[in-house]
Parts: sequence; C-alpha cells; structure tokens
Amino acid sequence: MTTDSPQTIPLSVTLDDGVGLLELRRPPNNFFDEQLIGAIVDAARELDDDSRCRALVLASAGKHFCAGADFGAGGGFDADRVAVSERLYRRAAQLFEVQTPIIAAVQGAAVGGGLGLACAADFRVATPATRFVANFSVLGFHHGFGLSVTLPDLVGRRVAADLLLTGRRVGGEEAVRIGLADRLAEPDQLRETAIDWARSIAAAAPLAVRSIRTTLRADLPGRVQEALEHELAEQARLWATRDCAEGIAASLERRQPVFHGE
Repeated sequence: MTTDSPQTIPLSVTLDDGVGLLELRRPPNNFFDEQLIGAIVDAARELDDDSRCRALVLASAGKHFCAGADFGAGGGFDADRVAVSERLYRRAAQLFEVQTPIIAAVQGAAVGGGLGLACAADFRVATPATRFVANFSVLGFHHGFGLSVTLPDLVGRRVAADLLLTGRRVGGEEAVRIGLADRLAEPDQLRETAIDWARSIAAAAPLAVRSIRTTLRADLPGRVQEALEHELAEQARLWATRDCAEGIAASLERRQPVFHGE
C-alpha cells in the first residue's frame, strides 16, 4: 500500500509488513500546520481500521524531523494566531486517541511544536546528532502541543521544568539518558531501526498489544485535552506581549533576544 497525499498536504503513507510509515515531506524543516497535523491524524485513524497495520512509524524527509510552527511571513501563523492554533490543537488532541502504537524516527531537530509531535508518539529513536528543543521560553510564550503532560511523563517534572524554562538543546545521547528518547541509532540506520522496532511490535498479538497500550496510557487523551486548553489560553495571553514579538523576531533574524518583561 502506498499513498501520496495531495501536493498541498506533504504526507506520504505506506504500509508494509504490518508497519505503516507516515512520512512528512516538507523538507528541510518540515514545519507543520493544521492541515498537515490533520493529515497525520486521518492517516493514522485509517490505518487503525486496517487489520494489516499493527504499528506505525512517524518519520520525515530532509534534514530535520520537525521545526514546529513557521512564524515567518506566509507560515500560516501570521493571521489570527489564536484561531489557527485552536484548530491545530483540536486536531493534535486526536493524535493521542490513535489506537496503534507509534514510533517516531527523529533526525536533525525536533523543535517547539515539533518536539510536541515527537512526544505524542509512544517511543522515539534518535541519533547522536538529533536535537530536541523546547524553545518556547526563548520565543516569549507558553509551550503547547500537550507538552505540559507528555514531557513530564517522559523525563520527570524537574527535568521537564529545566528544558521548558531554559529552552536548551538536548542531544540524542542525553535524550536517551533522561528518557526523552528510547533508542540511539547511527544516522544512516535511524529509520530502519524504528521500522525494525515497529515490526517487533507488529509480530505480537494485535488485540493484546492494543489492550496493554490502552491500560498503560490510561487517561492520557483526556489529560492532554485539558492541558491543550490551558496551554492555548496562556499562549494567547503571551502572544500579545512585547517580549513575544521580540522573541519571535530574534529567532527569525538569528540573533539573541532582549527581553524586558513587557
């Protein structure tokens, strides 16, 4: 099975040997928007209903896994940012309702909302050169994509606070050490490592896999939905500040921001 989404939605979907591969095709940064997140959700839901699919791999073409939202001109977030993000988060919440286990193959950078997308997966495979970055505080606004729930669940509250408050980069080796990533692979083996892992899940009894996963995830979808509502409210408040305007401008201009608490 191979499906290429319409050109306006750069997502490729393939199914082979029990593993569905969802590949973002917006290189090099693979910025997301409401349409792309929706396409990922719709593809995953369709594969949920396909008895041939027993595990999913989320991957990206190009240099980076996902750099999150594009705040540059024409990036889709330069209009009514709150309305756009509300629709995007509504779709993102549905990703946590997918019933099939998901492994993310994270190359290059997973930044901001891209980190949130990676953390929505059950597992993450990284390389030594992978960079995980929760850069929200250095952009001047609150984190999103359910990271209030997923990041502490993965690394603990204190480490999550460190990453969110400083916005520092975490390399692949540290990511494995702190629990943000689960396995480390060489760059040329990243995707195959993720697919091999997915195949091992696909070889297990599918009804048991879904049952066990549902038990372990417990109320995760509900917790994420509640967190998303709070995250969006805080983002809306902080997007209106001068510090946020400075943080985003500095990022686009590749310079250090100067914040004044305004």
